[in-house]
Amino acid sequence: MKSQYRVVIIGGGVVGTSVLYHLAKFGWQDVCLLERSVLTAGSSWHAAGGIHALNADPNMAALQAYTIDLLSEIEAESGQDIGLHMTGGLTLAGTPDRWEWLQSAYRVFQSIGIEDCELLTPEEAQRRCPIMSTDGILGAMWADREGYIDTTGTVHAYAVAAKKRGASYFEHTKVEALEQTADGWRVITDKGTITCEHVVNAAGLWAKQVGRMAGVELPVSPLKHHYLISDSIPEIEALDFEVPMTVDLEGFTYLRQDQKGVLLGIYEVDHEHWAMDGAPWNYGMELFQEQTDRIEKELIMGFERYPCLQEVGVKTWVNGAFTFSPDGNPLVGPVPGKRGYWTACAVMAGFLQGGGVGKTLAEWMIHGEPEADAWPMDVARYGSFAENREYIRQTTGQFYSRRFVMTYPNEQLPAGRPLKMAPAYAEMSAAGCHWGVSWDLEVPLYFAPSEDFVETPTLKRSNAHPIVAEECRAVREAVGLLDITGFSRYEVSGPNAERWLNRIFATKLPKPGRARLAVALGENGKLKGDLTLLNWGDGTWWIMGSYYLRAWHMRWFDDHMDAGVSLRDLGEEMAGFSLSGPNARKVIERLSEDPVGDLPFMGCGRFDIGLIRAHVARMSVTGELGYEITCRMGDHAALRRALLKAGEGLGLREVGFNALLSLRLEKSFGIWSREFTQAYTPGETGMDRWIDWEKGDFLGRTAARAEAEGNGPARRLVTLKVADGDADASGYEPVWCDGRKVGFVTSGGYGHTVGASLAMALVEAGCAEAGTALSVHVVGVERAAEVIAASPYDPAGKAMRG
Repeated sequence: MKSQYRVVIIGGGVVGTSVLYHLAKFGWQDVCLLERSVLTAGSSWHAAGGIHALNADPNMAALQAYTIDLLSEIEAESGQDIGLHMTGGLTLAGTPDRWEWLQSAYRVFQSIGIEDCELLTPEEAQRRCPIMSTDGILGAMWADREGYIDTTGTVHAYAVAAKKRGASYFEHTKVEALEQTADGWRVITDKGTITCEHVVNAAGLWAKQVGRMAGVELPVSPLKHHYLISDSIPEIEALDFEVPMTVDLEGFTYLRQDQKGVLLGIYEVDHEHWAMDGAPWNYGMELFQEQTDRIEKELIMGFERYPCLQEVGVKTWVNGAFTFSPDGNPLVGPVPGKRGYWTACAVMAGFLQGGGVGKTLAEWMIHGEPEADAWPMDVARYGSFAENREYIRQTTGQFYSRRFVMTYPNEQLPAGRPLKMAPAYAEMSAAGCHWGVSWDLEVPLYFAPSEDFVETPTLKRSNAHPIVAEECRAVREAVGLLDITGFSRYEVSGPNAERWLNRIFATKLPKPGRARLAVALGENGKLKGDLTLLNWGDGTWWIMGSYYLRAWHMRWFDDHMDAGVSLRDLGEEMAGFSLSGPNARKVIERLSEDPVGDLPFMGCGRFDIGLIRAHVARMSVTGELGYEITCRMGDHAALRRALLKAGEGLGLREVGFNALLSLRLEKSFGIWSREFTQAYTPGETGMDRWIDWEKGDFLGRTAARAEAEGNGPARRLVTLKVADGDADASGYEPVWCDGRKVGFVTSGGYGHTVGASLAMALVEAGCAEAGTALSVHVVGVERAAEVIAASPYDPAGKAMRG
């Protein structure tokens, strides 16, 4: 072991060895992995080893598909047998809603390139898994690329392949402390001290302690997980093929063959945390005593689904710990504020996702950006609020217990909520507000007319649909009041602020007293933000964007910071409301003697609004005359009362973000994480029209210019009018042209003003012309669709600029 490496990886499980392998594969040989015990000690050695390409998140599905493809490569490269069994897999549906969801998911998988799936009847499913009962099964989905591997063999394959490429790993080497230096990190071990530029926390069950060594509180916790391995089963012994991986969603179980018996795993509702501050250092190859009382209900359902289990014994019980994040996705990437410190932990499905995690982190470290959009597993998707122990306990437990529970798009889950509430929260709740959550903040969805209204979870239009329609009508015909505390705000100042902003943004900067849409690009020329930049005219600028991206954007800003620039996140200090609609100006003029009503479109300034000194910008994403009013957090409740009083007789109505979805679709306004992501370019999303090619150099200019000067993007963002039904597209549904897949939906909903089901979609450039006839699958049902001109409501923008 040397005293200096470029990268030190802590943790010798499947994730750590995958990171080691990919760094070496991509050209960095001066890297080492340190394992306090032996490779696989922790969770890897006892994992069930199941693999499947299916995931409801397209980015995670692509990550899993990459991992599956990689497995045979590392087996060949290392010469290590990984025990790969590609049996195919079944996912069972036992309720009408689940069957409907499975049919919808089948179409989404087609959108993201997973073509080896098919829908089966219960009888067809049973032919592929003869040992299962079809009682209560309505249908199933089959996927070819499912199976299982030998977990110990796979970890050693990654490690051996990495070593062949020049990397090193050392067992029985415990990391005891980390010290940040001017140039990187000092890794203090029981075998000596190593200096390095980068440290990777791939410590699995010990990720919490290794985070704390660097002053980082990671939102992770281990939970216990059961599976059993049966004795040999005569029905399986009689088969000439292996039974497939089978997931019984209503039964909370998964099953695969194990020799001539089966492995039956359980995601029990009655979850149990363990060692929330991290596993003991001397833990590693141990298991817990099985807790059959805690898993009794799910165990009974499993034995009923596979009756042959009732006739044989249990050969082995496994009750081991795995580490989970609040949403079940990995925590990967550079930790904000800790240069050179990276995470690759909370990879609950390590053998399924570990290959993709290793690739992503290696690309990120070497090239500055991963090839694919890493947001679903980016460690920066959480902020300091997620360091709270009770928040971690509630959210990780909720995810575990709901691992196989169906979650509806309109369903609001309770764990870790409510946490942060704007000051007017209680008064808005009393007015009928139903809340969602963005990051840590409660945000309004809609205002119900009665106290006892309960929204029904559904894949289709819910019973809140008429309420949202009324809110949309109020905005279009009178004025809507929306709490916009859930917008992010960053203050930029200093002698070099303007120069820095010119480099950060591809857009022309606004003049004093004006605002402008600000497009940010990565070095690869792909999108990094669709933000709004406001020039207050006193040397101070604001950047506004999506609230849940606060840590992510602050990390990006900090990574590209210049001297002479001061940057401050105002998210804990500022709140606000927007007024949108033809009567918005009348409302605000009743409260101010300042010439706030004279603000031009995209103008901004500081004004007295009643008793409150506020930042006001004349803009709106509803397509109507609008004002965004930002105040101090403590003024929020008073501002709301003043606006409500001023709106009396003018038809003012409080509205939520569900109405905003409908209103912005009618204007073909895209939003981040839907129409705009790190995976998309300015050309294909239409954001190139905001780029100022004449100004000096800016981040991503070279790559964006190459796209602009080429043959044009292969796909374009369009607006679709979809034949009406009882549901609307929501995202990632496939778009077809004469039976050929030509794109996918980015977001969708119902346009209450235009009276049509709408969607925005990325489609092949040749199918982007208005009038092109297409079709879209919505909740599994194919519907006719047509490309329409952008902004079906008020295409000339007269209302917004009036």
